[in-house]
Amino acid sequence: MQNNHHKEHLYKILVIGDLGVGKTSIIKRYVHHNFSPNYRATIGVDFALKVLTWDQETVRLQLWDIAGQERFGNMTRVYYREAMGAFIVFDVTRPASFEAVTKWKEDLDSKLTLANGKNVATVLLANKCDQGQEVLTNNGIKMDQFCQENGFVGWFETSAKENINIDEAANCLVKHIIANENDMLQSEVPDTVTPQLEKDKGGTCSSCFRSQWRILVPNLFLSGFLWECGGVTEPVLS
Repeated sequence: MQNNHHKEHLYKILVIGDLGVGKTSIIKRYVHHNFSPNYRATIGVDFALKVLTWDQETVRLQLWDIAGQERFGNMTRVYYREAMGAFIVFDVTRPASFEAVTKWKEDLDSKLTLANGKNVATVLLANKCDQGQEVLTNNGIKMDQFCQENGFVGWFETSAKENINIDEAANCLVKHIIANENDMLQSEVPDTVTPQLEKDKGGTCSSCFRSQWRILVPNLFLSGFLWECGGVTEPVLS
């Protein structure tokens, strides 16, 4: 008998980095498949939802576009909560934005860990590679070493304008998020399971859902927070 159960996953992903490095443009390219040269700074946090099929399962990525100046504020701990992965973005034409990468990573790791105590999967994006100034990333070996030393699962040269490596970077992050989730679920399963059934009752258990992910969505215009469980759609701020 064919199993028609279709599994769905919801993952909150942070997109962080200095002001003007192209975070919003990367999200627009990935989610809406377009690019606008008109720059508008994000204030606080913005949201987008990407739905994709992964190994015949539905994966919903809730992308949190966090303003570049937020690292200096007190709200990042709230914004980071319950995230399963992150992109840290820098601009290859601005060395100062690369120097800030380690500060963003340290801030992330100090405020967010997985349930098993490990750091969330983080991919480094060297954005605006189409502009030809590649001095920051022309040594791939050094970039690999930098990522290994600072706990990144990978790095990509990207261009939101030319749609370079956006999907590839996202697929890399999703792969590591799912691997981390599987590791945590397996660690929760005891080595031996002995079902306790009454003798006069029968039946089989086809599946057991151990938990649902809770995604914290702050309503920026109300005090307190709105909690959504399970199949969360794109957040809408009132």
